Amino acid sequence: MSTLILALAAGAVIGLALGALGGGGSVLAVPALIYLLGFTPVAATTASLVIVAVISATAMSAHARDGNVRWRTGLLFAAAGIGPAMLGGALAGRVPAPVLTAAFSV
Repeated sequence: MSTLILALAAGAVIGLALGALGGGGSVLAVPALIYLLGFTPVAATTASLVIVAVISATAMSAHARDGNVRWRTGLLFAAAGIGPAMLGGALAGRVPAPVLTAAFSV
């Protein structure tokens, strides 16, 4: 199976899960990028951030049109996560690749 078809299929599954459930995209995207498309763990994590951000924004617009977005709570939740996310990103660059992928092989 070509890499493009594999990437499109994985992206469709991840997009469906994120759009329907509102979360879990990174848990699906990182292993798909590593094991199906050959990304390094650090590159997969970075790509996953971009992928999930774009898919989440797209799904959020549909939910917002229906009036299902609690803006204040969402913004407070996001604000509380900025610092830990920055710390996690800084630490991920210092963790050896086998350690990062160990959780996905269990």
